[in-house]
Amino acid sequence: MDHDKWMAAPYQGGSEGLHKRRLKEVRHLIEKVEKGSLESLVMVDALQRLGIAYPFEEEIKSILHEQHLISSFDGHPSRDSLYEVALRFRLLRQEGYYLPADIFKGFKSKEDNNVGCVFDPMLGKDVFGLMSLYEASHLGMQGEDILSEAAEFARKALSGSADKFLNVGDNDINGVSSKLLGELVRNTLSNPIHKSLPRFTSKSFEVYLKGHYHYEWTRAFRELAILDRDLIASINRTEIRQVSKWWRDLGLSNELKFARDQPMKWYMWPMVVLPEPKLSKERVDLTKPIAMVYIIDDIFDVHGTLDELTLFAEAIDRWECAEELPNYMKTCFRALDKCTNEISFRVYTKHGWNPTDLLRKSWASLCDAFLVEARWFTSSHSPPADEYLKNAIVSTGVPLVMVHLFALLCEDTDRQSTDTMKSFREMSSSTAKILRLWDDLGSAKDENQEGHDGSYVDYYMKENPSCSLEGARNHVKAMISNAWKNLNRECLSPQPFSPSLAKGSLNTARMVPLMYDYDENHCLPIIQEHMKSLLLNGSV
Repeated sequence: MDHDKWMAAPYQGGSEGLHKRRLKEVRHLIEKVEKGSLESLVMVDALQRLGIAYPFEEEIKSILHEQHLISSFDGHPSRDSLYEVALRFRLLRQEGYYLPADIFKGFKSKEDNNVGCVFDPMLGKDVFGLMSLYEASHLGMQGEDILSEAAEFARKALSGSADKFLNVGDNDINGVSSKLLGELVRNTLSNPIHKSLPRFTSKSFEVYLKGHYHYEWTRAFRELAILDRDLIASINRTEIRQVSKWWRDLGLSNELKFARDQPMKWYMWPMVVLPEPKLSKERVDLTKPIAMVYIIDDIFDVHGTLDELTLFAEAIDRWECAEELPNYMKTCFRALDKCTNEISFRVYTKHGWNPTDLLRKSWASLCDAFLVEARWFTSSHSPPADEYLKNAIVSTGVPLVMVHLFALLCEDTDRQSTDTMKSFREMSSSTAKILRLWDDLGSAKDENQEGHDGSYVDYYMKENPSCSLEGARNHVKAMISNAWKNLNRECLSPQPFSPSLAKGSLNTARMVPLMYDYDENHCLPIIQEHMKSLLLNGSV
């Protein structure tokens, strides 16, 4: 069947019954495939790219367990292509299986196999292998230089290929049209799967499916993906109504006119961080502290005097609504107290432990960090770049949100483990560092905020007067890359806490570029388009 006609074929989803039938059909297709085959890997990859892997967790675990046994006993046999080796490496790593990056040494140039990491120039002709290698390189950890070099080798080779394929007409290359191959290459470079979100890059994955249309199961996968998007969009719209009612009933938008009033935007974070349909209550609950982070940030950043902010931070430290607080701060504190108590009760009811002290301490840490920044600004103090970043990691609000996520997802036994909490804090810190540094690379501000934030780029350049703006930005980009490597180490290793927590941390980091991609009008076009689609069209 012609893949363009296949992709254009109309398909109307909708009913829950049809969704269940498609689930059954896809499950049957997965069970039919040989677990140790390349096709099984491609199938798992497609499920994940389409955002429909969650109903098939057990089937995917079974396939990847078999693939891990193959790699453990055989390494990567000489018959395996670069495409297969890199795909297996990526899929196994992201599910917590450790595979050494040294498996790619077999693809180094034989003339330089012991010095540096020079990849075989002949690989430059293997476009699908290069795309798979580039995707795999994003799962690297500190010290794995071979993956950094693989990324650079693949990026350079692919960058020169995309435009060439797009401009040579409709010639077929290994059964795929050159135009389609150009689109696949371009999408791989701009949206590597490990750092992307399926919901916001659906066009990329439609293109991906076109490149694999020759598998008999691709149409069924696509049909399930369409039905699943409709089903999840319906769940999301229900949650948006719940969040909107909560925000309206809370009354802060009327009391604090200076603060942002963006419940839809705040909800987008948990919608992405916790994509599984079963976590509906957790998404609604997580939106509440996220909303309060934005509101308290505006109090510190655009409205309160330094004396008022000091009083407020002290009140949060004591968790006491002090009489001397201004009325607007008393209103905010009461709303925060109510939100914290509601979440604590939910956690106690579900998991049997009381997170109240843990949550209150996280709010105290956040407000203390906000106060440090307010004092810096008031006194025109320029802190050392590292001191700024240490404080800014806390003031992002990410560690606080992650603490709430931990409470909503994890059992008390997780909290009592020193190793678990150490790993959790490092994971949260890496995610927060990615957010802060990415934000500091940009110049546009939130469309409804006129505050005064510092920037790591500015402080770094003050410490290094000979460094150009481009040099400072490249330094920050390298720091973001290292933070991703640390995050990979924490999230892609077996952890005792809920897998949803590690995935949530990764999804937070993946969401950052979208949430800070302001255009010249200080708007977020990708986010706004998704909101519009969700509300008006009933689909995503």
